[in-house]
Amino acid sequence: MSSSKTAKICDVSLYFLPVVMRVPLKFGSQVVESVTCARASVTIEDGNGKTATGWGETPLSVAWVWPSSLDYEDRHEALKSFTKAIAEELPKSNTIGHPIEISHDFIEGQLEELQRSVNEQRPEGAEIPHLAALVCYSLFDIAIHDAYGRLNECPTYDTYGPEFLTLDLSHFLAPISKDISFKGKYLSDFLVPKPEKKLPVWHLVGGLDPLDPGELTGSEPDDGYPVTLVDWIDQDGLDCLKIKLRGNDAEWDYERLTKIGSISQEKDVTWLTTDFNCTVTDPSYVNDILDRLKIDDPVTYQKILYVEQPFPYDLEANRIDVHSVSARKPLFMDESAHDWKFVKMGRELGWNGVALKTCKTQTGALLSLCWAKAHGMTLMVQDLTNPMLAQIPHFLLAAHAGTIMGVESNGMQFYPEASAPEREVHPGLYKRNNGILDGSTLGPTGFGYREDEVERNLPKPVIG
Repeated sequence: MSSSKTAKICDVSLYFLPVVMRVPLKFGSQVVESVTCARASVTIEDGNGKTATGWGETPLSVAWVWPSSLDYEDRHEALKSFTKAIAEELPKSNTIGHPIEISHDFIEGQLEELQRSVNEQRPEGAEIPHLAALVCYSLFDIAIHDAYGRLNECPTYDTYGPEFLTLDLSHFLAPISKDISFKGKYLSDFLVPKPEKKLPVWHLVGGLDPLDPGELTGSEPDDGYPVTLVDWIDQDGLDCLKIKLRGNDAEWDYERLTKIGSISQEKDVTWLTTDFNCTVTDPSYVNDILDRLKIDDPVTYQKILYVEQPFPYDLEANRIDVHSVSARKPLFMDESAHDWKFVKMGRELGWNGVALKTCKTQTGALLSLCWAKAHGMTLMVQDLTNPMLAQIPHFLLAAHAGTIMGVESNGMQFYPEASAPEREVHPGLYKRNNGILDGSTLGPTGFGYREDEVERNLPKPVIG
């Protein structure tokens, strides 16, 4: 790789942006009413001394990354502290190269060492999990990718071919058989060559969300935004609904599915998906619901495009054979798919789809994408209720991945005004119109944030 194509990290800044939700969101057994968005700027330098600064952002979604009975605020502060530790450690990275190389080396080395060191100081049973560590690093990783595109004055996704990468995918990935090879293959070989600028968008139907006026309690916000599912469908022209279920109450889950299925028929919504919140331990729980739907409510059954992560996060500790579920509907890994090695393990157990997330790092999402596509697995890009800058790499990953259907996006449901400054510059990415997100306003370099046009006053950095 020429000196103009190699890069090293030379400066890092970190900001915490608190966001309050307009309505609560339930993750498993945890009800969430606020979140801290962590934003980073990373400056990189090439071999000729040229520099560029990129930006990355991720919500530190405590309930999602670290499900636990531990005190919520203790986990929240632990994630913030760990993110600060990464910001201090990252400039010490000695890797010089492409963002994929920089982050791969950091994740496999310094991040694991830092996590181990921090966890040794925490009480037994209160250790920071690996998924949480990845989320805390993801904003820096995204910023490095953004900076590299700016450094080379092109979109970040144009830097994923052999013109910029000297190491092919065989350096990072291993196939399951000799029939598949990553030698001579690059990220660009697995990306959509001409991505769409407009994508179908999925709406999250939370377990606490009222479906129609009959479910209103009078405690809902009166802020000009919809509250009921039917009003969201009408306002945003929704055509895809992701349904949060309990996973431990089959009758409640079935009734919720059939009621939303009935609404989807009345409102001409085409697609549904089910999210069982990682609480299921026996495939028969999911199978019984699907089989009952197929007989008693076949239209709703047909609308279910795929099933998302019914089973526990820890795939190694919960090696559940799920072939019976994936034989009924495509079955997508989400929380379990930390990286391509876990995707490999999941495929062996019967999973046939992968839900990618930029919050598990741009680098990890791209490598998992390539491994999954090479092995015939279907892709989706799932949201972490991404607001502000976090929305943009999330949208771009879906556009370039080639998903089963569009992209999930629900920041506008839970904290729409948090992204008001960004919405002025990119209206189609922060408001859903006719069931579509529109990224046609994105700029020509990096991730195209156009952040210099966004009138946002950042708080004082906590690092940098």
